[in-house]
Amino acid sequence: MMEDLDPEQARAVIDPALKLMMDAAHRYDGYVVQSTGDGIFALFGAPVAHEDHPQRSLYTALRMQEELRRYSAKVVADGGTPIQGRIGINTGEVMVRSIHTGAGHVEYTPIGHMTNLASRMQTAAPVGSIAVTEATRKLCEGYFILEPLGLTRVKGVTEPVNVYEVTGLGPLRTRLQRSAGRGLTKFVGRGREMEAMRNAAELACAGRGQIVAAMAEAGAGKSRLFFEFKAKNQSGWMVLEAFSVSHGKASAYFPALDLLHGYFRIAAEDDARTRREKVNGRIVTLDPALEDTRPYLFGLLGIVEGDDPLSQMDGQVKRRRTLDAIKHILLRESINQPLMVIFEDLHWIDDETQAFLNLLAESIANAKILLLAAPTLPAEMPSRHIPEFARCE
Repeated sequence: MMEDLDPEQARAVIDPALKLMMDAAHRYDGYVVQSTGDGIFALFGAPVAHEDHPQRSLYTALRMQEELRRYSAKVVADGGTPIQGRIGINTGEVMVRSIHTGAGHVEYTPIGHMTNLASRMQTAAPVGSIAVTEATRKLCEGYFILEPLGLTRVKGVTEPVNVYEVTGLGPLRTRLQRSAGRGLTKFVGRGREMEAMRNAAELACAGRGQIVAAMAEAGAGKSRLFFEFKAKNQSGWMVLEAFSVSHGKASAYFPALDLLHGYFRIAAEDDARTRREKVNGRIVTLDPALEDTRPYLFGLLGIVEGDDPLSQMDGQVKRRRTLDAIKHILLRESINQPLMVIFEDLHWIDDETQAFLNLLAESIANAKILLLAAPTLPAEMPSRHIPEFARCE
């Protein structure tokens, strides 16, 4: 494309695209090592370490492609040429060095074969796609949809390399879900905790909404406890689950969106029209009186058709009414059947989801709702500490 543009025209087109890519990397705590002129080189897992850095890189890649598609549509609408990008990802060990280049500037650069292989994946990726290596696939399978592209000859590598294309989000959100697919060890003990939750469930079924918070340090088995309780006690309940992730604070309503996708049975492959149909159908079936919640749900789910009717609304008013819309949907559904609402890893939730939980906690006293929540306590925090949302009489 740039072959037919002078440098100033090329910069006017490329710079906004580079900013979109860098913003996506920063959103998931990636470190942008350098710009390559018409692309970027980003690093995950260093200098800031995260246990889920391979997944973060794929979340970033999907967001980059989504943002580039939107930007390209705008460029085309203005009479320009479509813009597409390739993304390559590899995972492995590298040596990282800091080089002082003068004037107080320090470059933080990874060196090694793994870095070169990531660059080769970018070249091997079909236009507009994301290509990853076998090493990345092993760490991210289940969290994302990965389609095999077959063995590929790569420059600098003796043997052909297995390449996979990332096409979307997979069904898994947590490590426990992935472990369950492989087979869990026998669940023993926790009788007192299971009995406490069963008692809370009985009260909720009788119309006295309950909140159970399993509070402990990371690795104590909170997620497994909820998993086993749900497996043995979900008959007759509608179960809605929302999972927080370590990068979730960067995304408003991240767990709440997860919950709504489950409630409306929205799949990753559904287009905007299909999503609107599912929301419309569920609301009409549930209670036509909830029609006024639809614009707020459409806005939150990003499926507004045409001009957004809420675009001129005050931000705080829109936020409050959006939270009320989710609350009203759940309270009305609980009249039809008891709801078990599970929120995992609350220490990672964003402010909007926290506000929703506070609102829901204040509203379920006379509803058939059992709210199960699992905040992780820092080692120095006393076990008697109660999260703000759980202070409910």
